[in-house]
Amino acid sequence: MRDYAEAYAGFRWELPAAFNFAGDVADACDPDKLALLWRNAAGEERRYTFGQMRELSSRLAGALAARGLAKGDRVIVMLPRIPEWQIAMLACLRLGAIPIPCIEMLTQRDVAFRAGHSGARAAITTRSSTAKFGPLPIRVAVGGAEGWLDFETELGRGPSEFPAVPLGMEEPAAIYYTSGSSGSPKGVTHAARALFAWRYSSRFWHDLGPADLMWCTADTGWSKAGTAILFGPWSCGAAVLFYDGPFEPRERLRLLARHRVTVFCAAATELRRLVNEDLAAHDLGALRLAVSAGETVNPEIVRRWRAATGVPLLDGYGQTETLMTVLNYPALPVKPGSMGKPMPGIEVAVLEGGQLGIRAPNPQLMLGYWNEPERTAAGYAEHGGARYWLTGDVVRIDEDGYLFYEGRADDIISSAGYRIGPMEVESALIEHPAVQESAAVAKPDAERGEIVKAFVVLRAGFTGSEALARELQEHVKRLTAPYKYPRAIEFVAELPKNASGKLLRRVLRDREYAARR
Repeated sequence: MRDYAEAYAGFRWELPAAFNFAGDVADACDPDKLALLWRNAAGEERRYTFGQMRELSSRLAGALAARGLAKGDRVIVMLPRIPEWQIAMLACLRLGAIPIPCIEMLTQRDVAFRAGHSGARAAITTRSSTAKFGPLPIRVAVGGAEGWLDFETELGRGPSEFPAVPLGMEEPAAIYYTSGSSGSPKGVTHAARALFAWRYSSRFWHDLGPADLMWCTADTGWSKAGTAILFGPWSCGAAVLFYDGPFEPRERLRLLARHRVTVFCAAATELRRLVNEDLAAHDLGALRLAVSAGETVNPEIVRRWRAATGVPLLDGYGQTETLMTVLNYPALPVKPGSMGKPMPGIEVAVLEGGQLGIRAPNPQLMLGYWNEPERTAAGYAEHGGARYWLTGDVVRIDEDGYLFYEGRADDIISSAGYRIGPMEVESALIEHPAVQESAAVAKPDAERGEIVKAFVVLRAGFTGSEALARELQEHVKRLTAPYKYPRAIEFVAELPKNASGKLLRRVLRDREYAARR
């Protein structure tokens, strides 16, 4: 995309009548081209071409079909960052079965809920995670386990060719479970059209092509893995780096240099750590773009990354229910702190209370929450004669059409009549040299209704004190409107986050309100 305005105005969704990612994308790529470069913390490496992925996923699909798995059956895929994840995902899709990617950190109770709620007929996991599963008709373990089919053995039993089952564009193709602020986890169900649509964020945002090697550090159970590890890059013919190892900043940088990664995607939490490293000590000459999503990247981190690497860092916004929708693009000037502009093909509106709405229908919007039509319907509202998906995120839009994230609808702080977005406070705090990261939440106050309270994690070498708290307050006053400064500051060792590393402000806010009682 060379010109955003032109691309946005001229974009039209053109969907095929049927689509199966395994057959229409993975099988259609050059069979001799690298698809996956895998590496683990021990230094082991494996490389797979698209042709090898086609054969291996065909063998597993055929073996699963022989065991009775069929189109529409749900399959829990709970695997770490190993090549068997891609093989299992492709095999399920090839069959028309519905994969349910899950993170390995789920407990036995979490797994039982997902299996029961979805009516899963099969599970594919590792030997170490088999104890978390109850009885299912088909159970496959990488490494084998008592009472489980062995993954490698099943590959040996299947055919080298297994044609992909055609899926209508409105047929369910994948389910991602996501937790809300209340109630049980929701089974976000995406149709085949969404897996087709995933290619556009990789084209417009990642700017990917066949010559690229992309590394996204997302967990395999997150929808972000679909965006940036599987569906997006392979739809553009790009290869992916897949690393199975702990987060260690210097190792991240060594791998970027060693494998000549061209596009890097990481969570804001990781980027905050990476910019504190000696980036100049690593040859990042092949890197041309970095992106992040899931949690807003503070403008100071974007500035420091660009200054140290010369590579742009483009923030992006999306939800499990919507895929990526508002993005910064290589062809568009970046405004500090902005989410960017709507992706071509996406119409947005700022609704009552500042809530961001995504106009429906749209190929990227979920089919709905699995078997929960009332919960699905509650997420939509009418506005200006059109129907919109309510994201629950509060935004503002400037005169140039750039959107700025101000927090969740329940994160906004109302103090003495002022509405304060937590990001404004956090972005100011992180510019202070003592601050590693922070969270701003509402604290009940008899006089003002609420005041801003900041929870601050300090960088190494700094110690929390009343003097430092006052210094931080004055620092925020200098950088933003004085009424937004945190009237209370608490120094903490860490901030509460969900499994994907997203900051859970509501945990801190609820703690403050509970303390008042």
